[in-house]
Amino acid sequence: MKGMGMLMNLLAQVESNGAFSPQDWGTLSLVAAVLILVFCLVFVVVLWQFFGLWLQAFMSKADVSMFDLIGMRLRKVDSRTIVLSKIRAVKAGLDITTNDLETHYLAGGRVQNVISALIAADRARINLGYKTACAIDLAGRDVLDAVHTSVNPKVIDCPNPASGKPSIDAVAKDGIQLRAKARVTVRTNIERLVGGATEETIIARVGEGIVTSIGSAENYKQVLENPDVISKRVLEKGLDAGTAFEILSIDIADVDVGENVGAKLQADQAEADKRRFQAEAEKRAAMARAREAEMLALVQENRAKVVEAEAAIPLAIAEAFRNGNLGVMDYYRLRNIQADTSMRQSIGGQPEAKG
Repeated sequence: MKGMGMLMNLLAQVESNGAFSPQDWGTLSLVAAVLILVFCLVFVVVLWQFFGLWLQAFMSKADVSMFDLIGMRLRKVDSRTIVLSKIRAVKAGLDITTNDLETHYLAGGRVQNVISALIAADRARINLGYKTACAIDLAGRDVLDAVHTSVNPKVIDCPNPASGKPSIDAVAKDGIQLRAKARVTVRTNIERLVGGATEETIIARVGEGIVTSIGSAENYKQVLENPDVISKRVLEKGLDAGTAFEILSIDIADVDVGENVGAKLQADQAEADKRRFQAEAEKRAAMARAREAEMLALVQENRAKVVEAEAAIPLAIAEAFRNGNLGVMDYYRLRNIQADTSMRQSIGGQPEAKG
């Protein structure tokens, strides 16, 4: 900045005088030398900062120029990651440009992971292109782990121990519960990795197939005798359709006999029927008691009518005496009949009628 100020002052002086003096020429030469020295220092610092990476790329024939490294710095790209990834790709014989690596880095991808996956796929003779690997990486999948799983299949426990469920429970047609555990061997399908379902879908489908297979068995002994029937039926259903994996085998690791669910359900049904019948019996008993109370009330009502009718007999006899329709002898015969009736009732243990 100081040299630029001196240069501006010198130019202003030349403009006012109209010519250069020997002293002006000396000052101008000094200022130019200072500017050239500063520029050289800056250039050397920049070169020194990127010289190591450039030399490493040059010796590896990675075709990364100094201007590419400066451009990476301006674009805020990690030049070391790009250069090392490009060297690995060149040494592995992969045709990947520096611009492709920068593009994937700026998109938020994991460049080193993608290069490692491409190298592993190339050595394993797996058809995996750079764009496909980048798409898998940007989709959030671990492309390197996918390649490793494609080469070395992995085993998935069904059910997943992390879910806290120890086994898959199903009931055969005879009502006996069976508890099964399965191990599913899968291999990654690179072509269906983007958009394909994950391990959870495989576990859910296998569990559903096991429940269906056990439920269609006539009795639990068939399943215990031939547990491989379950795996064969499940494999026939093509459970890996639409997933990111290819199912190689389904092995039934363990089958245990659980509760007699059928008998338990029958016992519960019987208990429910018992409570229902008891409720109906209580209902009928209550209705009978209510009907009995109605009958007792009706008996009392009729008895009251009888008493009322009996109370009218003496009045009728008196009225008959007054009208001359009843004589004294007739009255005595009536009293004798009543006495005989009362005696028979007392002998027979019946209450005496009120006369």
